[in-house]
Amino acid sequence: MNKKQVVLMGIMLLIAVAIIACDESAEEEGNVLDQSQEEETLDQEEESKEEEADELTEEKSEDEKMEESVDPALVKANELGEVMVLMYHHIDEPEDTWVRTPDNFRRDLQELYDRGFRPVSLEDYATGNIEIDPGYKPVVLTFDDGRQNNFNMIENSDGEWEIDSDSAVGILTDFHEEHPDFPLEATFFINGGTPFEQEGLVEYKLNYIVDQGMDIGNHSYTHANFNNLSAEKLQYELGRLNNMVLEYLPDYEMNTLALPFGSRPKDEELMDYLHQGEYDGIAYENIAVLEVGWDPYLSPFHENFNPLKIRRVRASEMDVDGVGIYDWLGHFESGARTPYVSDGSKETISYPSTFEDRIDHSYWEKKELRSYDPEE
Repeated sequence: MNKKQVVLMGIMLLIAVAIIACDESAEEEGNVLDQSQEEETLDQEEESKEEEADELTEEKSEDEKMEESVDPALVKANELGEVMVLMYHHIDEPEDTWVRTPDNFRRDLQELYDRGFRPVSLEDYATGNIEIDPGYKPVVLTFDDGRQNNFNMIENSDGEWEIDSDSAVGILTDFHEEHPDFPLEATFFINGGTPFEQEGLVEYKLNYIVDQGMDIGNHSYTHANFNNLSAEKLQYELGRLNNMVLEYLPDYEMNTLALPFGSRPKDEELMDYLHQGEYDGIAYENIAVLEVGWDPYLSPFHENFNPLKIRRVRASEMDVDGVGIYDWLGHFESGARTPYVSDGSKETISYPSTFEDRIDHSYWEKKELRSYDPEE
């Protein structure tokens, strides 16, 4: 190799080293730039999240301010008024004493909606946790016996199961979809065996009801008459049904009871088993016990309210002897009876001053009381 070739190779080597150095420098600059851009993007995302959180906080604050600013006198709030707990059985054809047709049930829901009633859960009513918009009236929907027409499934043309739109659950679901401000709240009181009377679909139905925010209640395992049952038999009826539901819904707490035939033990010493007891090593407890009843019941804030003796209104127009759903709606409209009217907040109890002497004094420390002069 001559001298010129050596020099030429040296020059080429220097050029190659320079190119490599430039590439590495560019790569480092690119990495720094990418990292900077990534950090900037993360900062922007963080700022966006903080802004969204601030907006939500501001919205919540505005809602709270609006809630606090509601004048109970303007909406004629009376949270010491009465509440209708409606009692349904069959949703079927034809109309009868204990049967409501699908169309009449739809009419009931529309009437309730138009007259300013909004469903609340039985548990929320029994525990004084009612929260509906100001000026609206709570109503509790209940269904006894767990009949197939309460929750029926049918096969469509594709061989798939779907909810029968003429069953109670189907009608309630459709009405809620059409009226989102009419909450999907109801309690279905079931017996043992095959609730809703379709083998193989019990688990699906019970889960569906609970997943949709509705409730399952105890109606005894065999729909027994409680009048002459012993302590052991009472706990069998209530405890076995409770245990059966737990097999399908291990995390669900069934805590309400509708008395079959409206019956209670004749022996006063056995009454407590309606409230709580134990069967097969598993305890049960009911926070609300419903009678067959005949009229709207007291506000949960009323001094005489007893959650273990809640009366119900028959949701029927046949053989109701003047104490059916439309009789009481008429009495509310005429002023012959006074409905519960919400002030929009579960933290306060609002009422006309003329109802002052009816409030349960234990609520004086639990909630803020707001009394107003109805004449002003």
